[in-house]
This record gives sequence, C-alpha cells and structure tokens, in this order.
Amino acid sequence: MKVAVFDTHKFEQKAFSEQLKSFPSLEFKFLEPRLTSQSVSLAVGCEAVCAFVNDKLDATTLAELKRLGIKAIALRSAGFNHVDLNAARELGLAVMRVPAYSPYSVAEHAVALLMTLNRKLHKALPRVRDLNFSLEGLVGFDLHGKTVGVIGTGRIGEAFARIMCGFGCRVLAYDKFPNEPLAEELKIQYVGLDELLSESDVISLHLPLTAETHHLIDAKAMSRLKSCAIIVNTGRGALIETHALINALKKQTIAGACLDVYEVEEGVFFNDLSESGIDDDLLARLLTFPNVIMTSHQAFLTNEALHNIAEQTLQNLVSFESGKTINSVL
Repeated sequence: MKVAVFDTHKFEQKAFSEQLKSFPSLEFKFLEPRLTSQSVSLAVGCEAVCAFVNDKLDATTLAELKRLGIKAIALRSAGFNHVDLNAARELGLAVMRVPAYSPYSVAEHAVALLMTLNRKLHKALPRVRDLNFSLEGLVGFDLHGKTVGVIGTGRIGEAFARIMCGFGCRVLAYDKFPNEPLAEELKIQYVGLDELLSESDVISLHLPLTAETHHLIDAKAMSRLKSCAIIVNTGRGALIETHALINALKKQTIAGACLDVYEVEEGVFFNDLSESGIDDDLLARLLTFPNVIMTSHQAFLTNEALHNIAEQTLQNLVSFESGKTINSVL
C-alpha cells in the first residue's frame, strides 16, 4: 500500500524509515507540505495518507482525498480535532490515530516549562552568556508544598501528577472520569473545576480538544485563579481562550503561562518564520510578556515517543490493509 505522508519533518523520516523495513507491504511517500485542499493532489496514486496535527482535513480536503482513491487516513497523533469526522464517515474513509505514545514525553516537558518559568531560567541563561551574574529578578518559589491542579488525568495527566507528587506537592485533579486507583495510590483529591482553579498555585491542562473543552479556560475561569498561579498547557491551544489569557497577563491577575500549544498555531508552528515574521497579533502579544514561555508543540519530541508513533502508525496501516482496522476514531 502506497501512503502519502504530509507535513513531514526530518526527525520523523528517520523514525519511520528505521521501522519501515519491518513493514514491506507499505511504501511511504514523504512530503513537506501540510495536507490542505490546495496540496491534496500530492496524494495522487496513493491508497492512504498519513497526517500530522496541523494538517487540515476538512470536508473539502476529505472529499478530494476520496476522489483520488484514498481509503484510509492514519493520524500521527492522539488528537483528532483537525479532522471533520462527520464528513469522513459519510465518505467511508477510515480514520486511525495513535492513542498513546509516550505520556512521559509530554508530562516531562510540562514540568520543564514550569521549572523554567518559575526559576527564571529563560532569563538567567542569556544573562550569564553576557557575563551578567546578577541575581536580581530571578527569585522563584519552592514547588514543594504547593497545590497543583491537574485538569485531565489520562495517561499524560497521570504521569504529570506522579511527578508533582514526587516534588512533594498537594495534587488536586479534575476529570469527568476520575481515576480512583490513581487517587488512592497518590492521595490525589478529585474536586470540581471551580475549586481546582481557585485553590491551585499551578494548573496544568491535559485534555483533548472537543466541543465541550473548547475554551475551558476562558475569562470566567481566569477570574478564579490566584494572582500567584501559573498555567501550563501542553494539551491543545484552544483549551485556553487567548484573549482571556492576554487580559489576565496584562492585568497581572495571574503569575504567568507556560505554553507548548497555541489556539491558532496552524501555519506558524513547525515553520521557520525568523525572516518573514508573523502576522498573528495575539501570538505576537503573548511573546512580549516576560512571564510567558512558549515552545512550538514540541512536548512529544523524544526518541521514545517518535519510535512509538512510527510503530503504531505503521501497525494501524497494516491492520487496515488486512481488513482489521485498529485505533479507529469513527
């Protein structure tokens, strides 16, 4: 089966190429462009496409994929909010995902962002390189003894909660489906969202993006946060309403934000825009705050996660080829 792999990066090609040797029935066509209605023609001659988080699989793109003879879509991600599932269902297209790769990769990155902002490492390192060894403005706080709110306790949220417990934090959790064995093991307390927001010194988001979770952290939610609170988002950008976040930062009603995702990251993240600049005023404003640090959706980027993503994606495609679709999202 020939597969068109869109929005491909060098680090992914290496991971896939190493494992393709074990899947002789698959032939990968690596492509740099993102999958959109304008680039979809690059999939001609293929039976399946492999898409990443910022590919745009709307109804128009899916209809064109169907016309080209595409039968399956293999997502290299756990999230699938970038796919019009209703259109895919009507067109009879199989959509598969990677439900779990390395929860530790994302959880550990969330902790790295938190520690960087808290201990002002993003300010300290450039200072030292400039031979400025002053400690002024670099005061942080002990995580030990602080209250950390974990919103979403799936695999990644669980991994993050375990790390926070290791720091000696009091961990509060919010999830529609509480993990009671985890709560009992780690002495985590499940509470309502309002209570979590108002009591936590750190809030970390580990939810998928759905109609229900879209803008979960809006202006109303922001108003409940402590003025010393730091919010961490390694889930999906639109879990946070960007306008509300900017207003809270401007009014200094929260202490800072650590972001690996952004509400409108499509066309920006994964690209080098150092010469052209960006035309997103909200993103530009976020980047001006000294108490905001941002990475470009790289939390998943570890050797282990890349290996797992490649392996599961290939297994999904081979299973579909044999008539036994696995990890379907429809």
